[in-house]
Amino acid sequence: MVQRRQRERSLFEVLLPDGHKLWPDWLRKIDTLLEDDAVIEVVAQALEKRWPQSRRRGRLGTPAEVVIRMLILKHLFDWSYDDMEREVRANLVYRMFTRIDAGDVPDAKTIVKIARALGPDVIEQLHRQVIEVAKRAGVTHGRRFRIDTTVVETNVHYPTDSTLLQDGMRVLTRTMQRASTAMGDRSGRIRNRLRSVTRRVLIIGYEARSPKTRDALVKSYRTLMATTRAVLRDAATMVRRLGQRVRTASPQVQPILQRAQNQLQDMRPLVQRVVDQTRARILGGDTHVPDKVLSVFEPHTETIRKGKIAKPNEFGKLVTIQESEHQIITGYDVHTTRPADVTLWTAALDRHEIIFGHVPDLAAGDRGFASAGNEKAATDRGVRRVILPRRGPKSPARRAHERQRWFRRGQRWRVGCEGRISVLKRRHGLDRCRYHGEDGMHRWVGLGVIANNLVSTATFSSARATAQRNR
Repeated sequence: MVQRRQRERSLFEVLLPDGHKLWPDWLRKIDTLLEDDAVIEVVAQALEKRWPQSRRRGRLGTPAEVVIRMLILKHLFDWSYDDMEREVRANLVYRMFTRIDAGDVPDAKTIVKIARALGPDVIEQLHRQVIEVAKRAGVTHGRRFRIDTTVVETNVHYPTDSTLLQDGMRVLTRTMQRASTAMGDRSGRIRNRLRSVTRRVLIIGYEARSPKTRDALVKSYRTLMATTRAVLRDAATMVRRLGQRVRTASPQVQPILQRAQNQLQDMRPLVQRVVDQTRARILGGDTHVPDKVLSVFEPHTETIRKGKIAKPNEFGKLVTIQESEHQIITGYDVHTTRPADVTLWTAALDRHEIIFGHVPDLAAGDRGFASAGNEKAATDRGVRRVILPRRGPKSPARRAHERQRWFRRGQRWRVGCEGRISVLKRRHGLDRCRYHGEDGMHRWVGLGVIANNLVSTATFSSARATAQRNR
């Protein structure tokens, strides 16, 4: 049964009457902001959909208030789930913040399972409620708007054809061995080729260093692809066997066999695609294979080039970040495929108008968003000052326009978006997504953005209160 709030009275209110002195000011302010019933209701409704009768039946589960506060705390400090459990268990302030107090801290695995119930739509609703909290606190009024894009990397190693083939064979072999054991086969029924594969991958890494060993490199890749095809044939045979045995297996063994069959059916096409793209690159010289697989564990990963000297290729997803004044992120998008920056401007302005009920007085973006059409679209919507510096040669009139004081001041304000992205990556972990799958990417980015907005709201509110006291 889903609970919304922790019902018991806090033991710390009795034993620690001055416990509030232990709190950092910014965390105390976030604690107050999360008291909003609408924020808790979004999480509670998502938890009620986990099972058909979660609203009325079953034992009492972890309250929605505790769930959202633990997730926020995790992303405030960029902890792992195990770190979060350990820190909350050992810290009185974190126990009070999460409303656990003297109770049992939920296990890390429990929070993992509950967090998966919060899909992208739920996180988006939660983000909108946090924006409403910031608006009611007077932190943002939507007078300014800036937008930028960044790459959030998936949790993958640097992709090469040989290591991708090795990953696919390792997963297929491991899954077949588990299924074979569950079916009662003799030991060694599934051939394990991983030792020879590892040796071949190391040889390929050595041969790839010099163009003089190109012929040996091609020969090694041919051997590795032949081994991969043999593993794929074994996997196809195992899938047929599992299809026959699942129907007659005992209730205890049937879920194991069904899970193995599903894993093999999902992995085989991916490994076959890796074989095809390896053959196209090594034998055909084609390095631009469409829908290239960059990871068998995160197949949605894309190669994105942002023109960075230190990191020319990034492997992950392109994310759009749009802000209003006082570092409040009003919108984010995790793009399925990389769009051109220039196509994102109009939709972001429309979203800003929906959130605040009016267009901003000032809208800023970098040269990637600049075009005559985007500038006209902003002006037609009523934006007074549009900061979109043009690329390439400029006419004298355009140069004079971009040298105006208000334009240069707007450019300086836009650069703050780069700093906000840096804070998201350093403080809230948006440099690399540790959650699995596309839904995990949406959840990771959304919770990081929510944590940032709560910190910004708390910081500005505290600074404003201090200024009013000092008058």
